[in-house]
Amino acid sequence: MITCFIRYEIDPFKKDAFAEYARNWGHAIPRNGADLIGYFAPHEGSATTAYGVYNIESLAAYEAYRARLAADPLGRENYEFARRERFILKEDRIFLKNVSLPHAVKVLP
Repeated sequence: MITCFIRYEIDPFKKDAFAEYARNWGHAIPRNGADLIGYFAPHEGSATTAYGVYNIESLAAYEAYRARLAADPLGRENYEFARRERFILKEDRIFLKNVSLPHAVKVLP
């Protein structure tokens, strides 16, 4: 299992558009084969940094998933929405593997 972290630089005056974009992926990503952890928008601190995070089995599975997402009606619509509204200024993608597993059980103080 690998985790895809997408770091976005967004227009701080178009946070609502980014939130709509994120909610759309909340439907399209899972139905096309990735385990969506979530989209995270600015709350405190930076007004321009946002993230999307999901798990996928492998890079090969990622390639197939991306093809399905590009063919998905909501996926296509969401890509077009981002292009048209220009709220994403920059996007970087990195794949990481969780190497700290298994974790201990959380202990409450």
